[in-house]
Amino acid sequence: MAVVLGTPGVDALGEAVAALREWQDDRAPVQLHPGDLGWFWRFGAEATAAAVRTWRRDGRILAVGLLDGADLLRLTIAPDARRDEELARRLVEAVADPERGVLPAGRVSVEAPADALVQDLLAEAGWDVAAPWTPLRRDLAEPVDLAADLAPDPGVRVEVVGPERAHVRAAVQRAAFDTSTFTAERWRAMAAGPAYADARCLVALVDGGHERRDAVAAVTVWSAGPGRPGLLEPMGVHRDHRGRGYGRAITLAAAAALRELGASSAIVCTPSANAGAVATYASAGFRALPEVRDRYREARSK
Repeated sequence: MAVVLGTPGVDALGEAVAALREWQDDRAPVQLHPGDLGWFWRFGAEATAAAVRTWRRDGRILAVGLLDGADLLRLTIAPDARRDEELARRLVEAVADPERGVLPAGRVSVEAPADALVQDLLAEAGWDVAAPWTPLRRDLAEPVDLAADLAPDPGVRVEVVGPERAHVRAAVQRAAFDTSTFTAERWRAMAAGPAYADARCLVALVDGGHERRDAVAAVTVWSAGPGRPGLLEPMGVHRDHRGRGYGRAITLAAAAALRELGASSAIVCTPSANAGAVATYASAGFRALPEVRDRYREARSK
């Protein structure tokens, strides 16, 4: 059977999320996670469906891609199909030809598992490597001792955010990332997606004086199911409260939350150039894995 490229409708997105859950494995390279689709869901189910691409053979999903912006395809592949030559060639053809409706003309990038044949074929086709990212992982076989790990600042309190506190989670996100457009309405859209059934939003609070609690950091964690790696996406510290250990505190709380959800490990990925973020995750017990790089193609001259 031929490999068929498709854009799933809203009703079929759950199948793509389920495939991504099934493919997560601590022994595999860090890859597109159901939480990545879950975080994108803040833009709504229709926008998420429009950004997803699937490749099938005989009805089975073999690869899932997420258009994270117009010029970046984040792609992962079923573990038993990573070296499938026909699939790899169909994937390369799809990302190389703007008429296929995956990536446009101009400079574009592809994120793919490091062990996938598609990496080799993109290199052969002249796609270069971009700046490195550092994946980090914390094993969750043992409990996270928050009482001990958060010392000497036991005044940090972490709460799980529900609909009534969505505005607090959104405000921290905007204060942590200058270009963020996250709102309480987008939180509710995200929380309505199937990936959020195994997710939690956490906010770190500290004493702000006058009986006020200030929200200083936030994170969303995504489980892929018991015994599988969970994802931190995103984590941020309020710009007015940086340099005080709150990034470490919320990261530790995120690891603890994922363990409660049954995750085997907690994973996160950050640009290698962001030394502060790498150091924060390392201070929370995350171990850096080999760097990964997207493949990119420069704009073609006319």
